[in-house]
Amino acid sequence: MQKLFLPLVLAVSVHVPVFAQTSFFIEDRAGTAISPASPSEPGGPLTLSAALALAASANPDIAVASREIDAMDGAVQQAATRPNPELVTSLEDTRQATRTTTLQLNQPIELGGKRRARMTSADRNRDAAVADLAIVRAALRATVMTAFYDVLTAQERHQLALASVELAQRATSIAAKRVVAGKASPVDETRAQVAQASVHIELAQAASALAITRQRLAATWGKSRPRFEQVDGDLAILPPLPSLDALLQRLQQSPGVARSRLEVRRRQALAQVERARQVPDLTVSIGAKRDEQLGRNQAIFGVSIPLSLFDRNQGNLLESLRRTDKARAALTASEIQSASELTQAHEQLDSARQQAQLLQQQIVPGAQSAYDAATTGFAFGKFSFLDVLDAQRTLLHAKSQTLQTLASAHRAAADIERLVGIADMSLISQPQEAP
Repeated sequence: MQKLFLPLVLAVSVHVPVFAQTSFFIEDRAGTAISPASPSEPGGPLTLSAALALAASANPDIAVASREIDAMDGAVQQAATRPNPELVTSLEDTRQATRTTTLQLNQPIELGGKRRARMTSADRNRDAAVADLAIVRAALRATVMTAFYDVLTAQERHQLALASVELAQRATSIAAKRVVAGKASPVDETRAQVAQASVHIELAQAASALAITRQRLAATWGKSRPRFEQVDGDLAILPPLPSLDALLQRLQQSPGVARSRLEVRRRQALAQVERARQVPDLTVSIGAKRDEQLGRNQAIFGVSIPLSLFDRNQGNLLESLRRTDKARAALTASEIQSASELTQAHEQLDSARQQAQLLQQQIVPGAQSAYDAATTGFAFGKFSFLDVLDAQRTLLHAKSQTLQTLASAHRAAADIERLVGIADMSLISQPQEAP
């Protein structure tokens, strides 16, 4: 009896430690994972490239998407495993003289390509996780760029508010001197003081907006309080404007569309898994039987296969096929929506570029010239103080509108980069010159 049972016992004893060692290896590898060192936030000026590097290394959303890929690696490994054998023992009769002892080893054998379909499905799930990470990175880059240029715009607004305070103080000083000389009414001095107080309020608002935008930028790499003092960049440099046709062609390889396309493939793989499950598995049995009453040993061989009379997995297969159709429809919708958003962002960038160039080249210089002339003329009594205030408001509005337009251009450029998934739009095509 021991000679018959020994091979079965050895097979089981060899089989079990293999899985135990594999599990230990997975836990050990996960436990000794070393995260790459992340760059530190500078205490001085912060550049856009440094902000992008900080966010890429410390943003929580990036970490979440990366951990999902690590989890999918385990799913891929598990999908390749084969069914475990089953050890069955039974005892008939409790009396030793008439006892019959049976020891049997059952090994399921998967048919219908189940293992291959399962592995393909796991690979598609991992590909989807990688695509999700690409989407998160593209969205994070756009968020960081927008937040960076918001800080840069807030800095320029703060500088503009400081300059406005100086202009208001200058106008108040001129008005006071003319009042003392008897060449102007005290009402003009009061108006100048009111205008100066309004400018101080705008300065306080600009300082508050700057603090808020700095905090929002630092939040992209998980900090509630920023260490950097200011950002280093030139808001006046307009982003390039690639052609819309080139952008639409690039859109087919964008992270969002690629993720929708992968979802179709993933659903097709899941449908193949359900289709393979329609084929019943085969179980092969081998064992030994000891009959004490007859005093002999008997070998046991068997084959079992379930009969697919009622459950043919037809419901799960139908669900998978319909979800595949749903994924195809979602892919079409994603392509249309992405193209629409890209067209709108391109139009916004084009419009902002033209407005910014017009403001920088004509409107702001003209408003500055008009303000200088009004101030000089008021000092010599040729213009009233209302003319000075009107010229001052026009100049400040033109400069503020310029900052707003430049910020809109950079936000539109960030949206385009997020949609097409490329970090440098100048690589797509040469920028178009505004008419």
